Parts: sequence; structure tokens; C-alpha cells
Amino acid sequence: MQAVDLDALKRSGALWRGRRSVLMAGRVLGSGWAVLDEVLGGGWPRAALVEVLGDAHLGLSLLLPLLADLSLESRWLTWVAPPYLPYAPALAARGIRVERVLLVQQVSDEQALWAAEQVLKSGACSLLLAWPDRAGARGLDTARLRRLQLAAEQGDCTGVLFRPLRAVRQGSTAALRLRVRPAPLGLEVEVLKRRGGWGGGTCIVPMHAGTRDEGRGARQVPLPSVLVPGSSVLVPSRA
Repeated sequence: MQAVDLDALKRSGALWRGRRSVLMAGRVLGSGWAVLDEVLGGGWPRAALVEVLGDAHLGLSLLLPLLADLSLESRWLTWVAPPYLPYAPALAARGIRVERVLLVQQVSDEQALWAAEQVLKSGACSLLLAWPDRAGARGLDTARLRRLQLAAEQGDCTGVLFRPLRAVRQGSTAALRLRVRPAPLGLEVEVLKRRGGWGGGTCIVPMHAGTRDEGRGARQVPLPSVLVPGSSVLVPSRA
């Protein structure tokens, strides 16, 4: 029997240990919240599809630190069919460079899904935020989700789909699936599915007037009041 070098396996990230995911080892983007990174296996999966089930504005709050970090890079942050218009001053207050944000709106559900796939595989974008279920999104079946996952891998882009809770009954090929609900001290995040690891992890992400935990030691940054649950970085469209 051939001996196995465990140290080499650990260094390569190919060995699953406890709650750590094989897929996400070395392929994650820090969320900005230490408690969330813990249940995600290190952070948001890079070049993968993520589903966030729950109220759209709640799920978006979780992505604001990542938006700020990625806006410092040269690639675009693209929003497809948001239910409201992004509120630029609030985004800027969170450190997000709004000049790196692209917005695709006033499109049908089918056009939104097509645009999302093009964004993911283009290689020009680092993050996609999409709301594909405005009218039920009958075209968003398992096969379409698989295409979006493959497009994310092709374009090295993380794609986040904000979907209603009813979508939990649908099968999914996404690398990560979360359920988000309001909690007294912030947001309750439940991991429904995590490829390469186990689902079922739950945490409370503090969204009240507290601090952003970078997960890199003691450094903390005050959160602006716009992130208090019930508030939003989006304003209703007048279109």
C-alpha cells in the first residue's frame, strides 16, 4: 500500500478537515463578516453561482463589503433587473466605487437571464447581482442554473441570484445556497447547500449600528446607518 503524505495534502487544500470545503479552499472571496466566512467555509465562492433566498434588500446587505472590495479592481460589478434602482450615495458611503457599477434594467425575465449569462462568461465582470424571479421566471429551471454556473466558471465571475423563498422547493446546481431572514440583532443566514461541504450551518450577521468585521484581526470599520435592517441602498424606480 502506498503511503499518503498528509502534510502535502493539507498544503494543497485537497484534504477536507472538519467544516472546511474542498472546493472553496483557495477559491473564496472574503465576505467582510467573520461569522459569515466561518459558515461559508472561508467566504463567497469565486467563479461560481450563489443563490440567496429571501427579501432582496436583506440579501444585498450581505454583499456590500464584497462590492466595496471588488470595486477597487478593474472589472465591472453588474446588476441585472434589480427591483429598485441602486442608490448611489448609499453605495458610495459603503466604500463602493459607483463608477465600476453597470446596471441592466427594464428587461423581460428571459432577457434578464440571457444578460446574466453573458455577463458571467464575458470575463469583463468580477461580480453579477441578478433578480431573475420578478414574474416567476419559468425559464429558470435546473438546466438554466447549470448554464449560469458554467458561465461563472468560464468568466471567473461570482454570480449572485436573489430569489424568493418559494425557490427553495426547486433543485439547484448552484455552488452555494443561502436562506436569509431578519433577526433581532441583524440577519440570520442559513446555509442550505454548500458544494464540497455540508449544509445546515447558521449564523447571525450583525447589521445594526455596529462594525464591519473584516476577519483579519482587530481592524473594524463603522457601518453607516443605511445598513440598519429595514433600510436599503436601493430606491424605487420611477420608470
